[in-house]
Parts: sequence; C-alpha cells; structure tokens
Amino acid sequence: MQLTGQISSDRPLLVLAVKEEAQFLDTSLPVLLTGMGKVNAATALAAALAGGPLPSLVVNLGTAGALRPGWTGTHLVGTVMQHDLDSAILQTLTGDVYGAPLTLPEAGGATLATGDSFIADEAARARLAEHAQLVDMEGYALATAAHQAGVPLRIVKHVSDDAGEGAAKSWRESIADCADVLAGWAAQNVPHYA
Repeated sequence: MQLTGQISSDRPLLVLAVKEEAQFLDTSLPVLLTGMGKVNAATALAAALAGGPLPSLVVNLGTAGALRPGWTGTHLVGTVMQHDLDSAILQTLTGDVYGAPLTLPEAGGATLATGDSFIADEAARARLAEHAQLVDMEGYALATAAHQAGVPLRIVKHVSDDAGEGAAKSWRESIADCADVLAGWAAQNVPHYA
C-alpha cells in the first residue's frame, strides 16, 4: 500500500493497483496504490479510509481483460461480481449469501468480474464471459470496502488484453498506453483533478 497526498472530505481519492497504471497521473488529488489482488485492494482501501477523513468519492482506475469480442476502450462499471467465490455452496452450508454482485451508483453498463486469478486462458475466459464483459483483480474488493465505509465509488477500467492466451504479454505491452488513457479520463471526468 502506498498513499500519496492527503485524503480530505472535499476531494476524491484515486485508487489504482500498481504504479504502472498510475504512471501518467498528474494530479493534486491523493492517490492510493493497493497492490494486485482482492486482499491487497480491500485491506489498503479499508486502512486508508479508517485513518482519517473520508474522501468525497473513491475512483478506481485500472486495467481489465476483455471477456467478449469487441470490448475495447474505457468503461464505467455498473455491476461488479466475484468470480472465484463459490457463493452457491456457501449459501447451502450457512443459509447466508456471501459475495453477491454489487450495483454501483452513477454506474455504466459494464459488468466486471473480480478474482485473484489473472485470466489468461480460453476456458476461463469463456466461463466468465457468460456473466461479465470485463475481468480484473481488485474491483469487487474496492467496492465492498467503499460501501462499508459509506463512500461513493466509481470503477473505470481500460481494456489491456483479451483475457485469453497471451494476456500477460499483452498487458505488459499495453500498460503504458492504458495508463495514458486512464490519466486522460481522470483529467476530463474527476472533480478537482488538476
């Protein structure tokens, strides 16, 4: 976890997984780098929100894999779900629902599947494409932490790869371009960015 700047109640907090995604941000806003994966994302954001004033908004900027053909560009996420939590089995064991999909206010149309696996094979991609258009490793955890703290959240993802064979290579080759696009999106759409 790395927090640059100070969180204040009158400004948004930008949250990204890694420095590669944040490399072109030029902002006076606070920026939180969580590290990759659901545990890192949830604990980093929860710790940042517990440490003082709450931001006016949390904006998660990051990369995502496309699960369906034709999904490119930048997307505002409307629904986020966990793809690696066996909610149905847990419900049969306890009667409680764990990890239900979350709908985000001020949301877009994309559904994002979050899990701790970097999806880079066709079978996993096809399975996830039945439920979502995009896949990442932090979104659901960030949405849960922000919701529990009572802070509004936007999730904005730029497609870096096709979540199939060669996805890791594609991510490495496209990350600089993705980071540039995400910084541009933030400059145009996040209040108090400059």
